[in-house]
Amino acid sequence: MRLLKKIAYACYSITFGLLALTGCTDGELYDVNAPDWISDKIQEIEDSKKQPEEEVLEGMQEDVYTIGNTDFTSGWWAAFSKYYVVPDGEKWNAVFNLHINPTDNTYYKNYAVIVTNDVDRGGTGYTEYGAIRFDVTGSPETYNSQWGDHIDYQYISGTLLLNPDENNADPNIQKLGGKVTLTIDRTSESAFTLKMTNGVATKTYEQPYKEENLNADASNTNIRCFLVPEGSYIDFLQTNIVPIGGLTSALDKIPVSMVLQDVPDQVNVGTPLEEAMANVSAIVTFEEGVTKTVPATELTFSTIPDMEQPGVKTLVAIYNKTFKGENCDKPIMANTTFEVVEQIASIEVTTPPLHTQYFYYTSAATENLANRTMVFDPTGMVVTATYTDQSTRIIDNARLSFSSVSAKSGAQTVTITAEEGITATVEVTVSESTASEVRNTTSMVGAADNSTGFGAAFSDYFSIPMGKTKSIAFTNYSNLANFWNNFVVVLRKANHIDEYAFVRADNWGTGNGYDACVHSGTQGDLNTWLAGMNGAKVTVYVTNCGNSTADVQAVMEGTAGTTSTQYYLGITTVDPSDLNFALTVDGCHLIFNEN
Repeated sequence: MRLLKKIAYACYSITFGLLALTGCTDGELYDVNAPDWISDKIQEIEDSKKQPEEEVLEGMQEDVYTIGNTDFTSGWWAAFSKYYVVPDGEKWNAVFNLHINPTDNTYYKNYAVIVTNDVDRGGTGYTEYGAIRFDVTGSPETYNSQWGDHIDYQYISGTLLLNPDENNADPNIQKLGGKVTLTIDRTSESAFTLKMTNGVATKTYEQPYKEENLNADASNTNIRCFLVPEGSYIDFLQTNIVPIGGLTSALDKIPVSMVLQDVPDQVNVGTPLEEAMANVSAIVTFEEGVTKTVPATELTFSTIPDMEQPGVKTLVAIYNKTFKGENCDKPIMANTTFEVVEQIASIEVTTPPLHTQYFYYTSAATENLANRTMVFDPTGMVVTATYTDQSTRIIDNARLSFSSVSAKSGAQTVTITAEEGITATVEVTVSESTASEVRNTTSMVGAADNSTGFGAAFSDYFSIPMGKTKSIAFTNYSNLANFWNNFVVVLRKANHIDEYAFVRADNWGTGNGYDACVHSGTQGDLNTWLAGMNGAKVTVYVTNCGNSTADVQAVMEGTAGTTSTQYYLGITTVDPSDLNFALTVDGCHLIFNEN
């Protein structure tokens, strides 16, 4: 034992002596003339510092397939991975290659992991915990890199901070590409963790409590996860959990079936078949259930009978490639029908639209808007086309385009245009709405210590008849932790379940009708603005515009005496006969009826 101690002491002394040499002016420890074994050891140590060891994942199995179009054209919610079911107490590890469009630096064009209950997407009872995208944004106006009622943003962290410019671009988005490891960890009884990393960028969600069970059957504690790219694509590689539908091997696969998409209902006589079907695509299913979206350029088309005469035609499409793009021995076919028609000579509105009376409201948030417009609502309108052979046919409104409506009182003419540039007009009347104030039945919504989470407390719901504007005044108190920790306006149907949109004070929203709206605010520097929101006097205006849209406007007088505004114009999917709004909180509380 003593001998071992002496040897250890000697080794320690030698090591200490070598380290001491680093301070000598003429020492050769780091010099090119140092002994090879020392130089090699030093290099090994330095390399180990620069290259952190890659985590060793256990139980990984091959699952090789592609998610999204490889030409980067997949939009949001257009391409999905398989479902990976993660039981309580287990961990899901996935490895895949994320391909970022080298010519597009839009910060949100990467991918998101969606966490849901154990129900098929869009099925009865389908509920999302939320979505977490790979990017972490530093621009306050675009803090939408994660969303969902069961995602607490304060537990998000990341090592690569993006700062999008006014065009939503940041060249650092390119650093998100490459081999990504995704881990969703449910092994802790008091935590839920999600981590995604490619070695350069890491994003983590560390929730310090167990996620609640969103399944209707309380005995089913499973969650599901799937990936959604946007403007990118994913080559999936490995998983430790077998997905629904099974694993996909790396071996090439033979096509077994396909379904055609975007086939036109009508084609004019004389249009070449290739031109008529240029926008058609096909969802091809290969062996092992793998699917791929194939463009028209990879399909062969023919019609029965030919296209020389008007009438209903059968379109036959043929595809003869394997999953990896090799020629296959057994091509697959799909067919559908379309109609060849004469060219349109004229169009006429034979049934007027259901809604022809539109309304707008002007507050301090919109009084300086120039050339403000509203969208035309074709609900109930019937347009009949007369063709060159004098036959007539009703045109689907989805095939028509409409001019916008000026937000100015008086009669307005809307131009309706068919595909051939043939037009017709219809008249609508625009009026300025007047606002009436509503009052909440309670004096406070949300806990006084600002601890109430998003959507955990609501004001009354207020019905807004068509053409009317309702206003409500309150004082907003915030925990000042994040820009979104302020009031939120909720638009729903009278059942308080079917939602049109959620919109926030800091120029961000979500919901079925949100994407089409025009929104902007005058908050300026959001850090300065947020500081004034704890005690800000706020008035919110909500207008039922009569054209199946709603407007939300807010005027916010901060504690420093600076007034800021926010508007959301043209929130769509609204039933004009069933529009209601309420206020909810997120790390804030609201005081009503102070006057």
